[in-house]
Amino acid sequence: MSTSEFQQFFDDCVGNWSTERTYHYLTQQEVERSHTKFVIEPITESLKLKVLADNAFSVPPHVDSLPGYHLKFETVSEKGEKVSQQLNMLFVTQEQESNSLQGKYLRDRAYEEERPIIADFRFDNTKRELLMTTNYTRVIAVDSITMINPSLRIRRILTYRRPTEGEALSDVVLVGFGVEQKVI
Repeated sequence: MSTSEFQQFFDDCVGNWSTERTYHYLTQQEVERSHTKFVIEPITESLKLKVLADNAFSVPPHVDSLPGYHLKFETVSEKGEKVSQQLNMLFVTQEQESNSLQGKYLRDRAYEEERPIIADFRFDNTKRELLMTTNYTRVIAVDSITMINPSLRIRRILTYRRPTEGEALSDVVLVGFGVEQKVI
């Protein structure tokens, strides 16, 4: 697979989006709905270098062509709770197969913890799905974005209690679903 399909996925993501999500907190047997407005902008080369430096990740060749975003969002839950955040993310491909790419997903700020973080990603071009797996201190988040068309994405989030070393993921603590529509 060439990286042009991966870059097209990112190009399609740029813009203003509106999201309706449902979160199922399995440990508390609660369901919560939320609305998120977010803005995705192309990441500048200086911000790419910042993300790499924040994560002590060596600068790969052709850093200017690495895909990534600057992301700003504001979420309001049905309970009225508000969360706003800005972060920069960068994707460094390490393996290519006929229909997929794999590599590292770097952020200068993690969602779950206030620190830079390196995660894993896999992009499946046949499904147009970006799957990101992040190992946090207490949980492991598996986040999927499927591009249905340039104006519609489906989001799926599975968060597992972090197992002891060597054990498989099994104890799901949160399931989230979202419909994300580009605002024109």
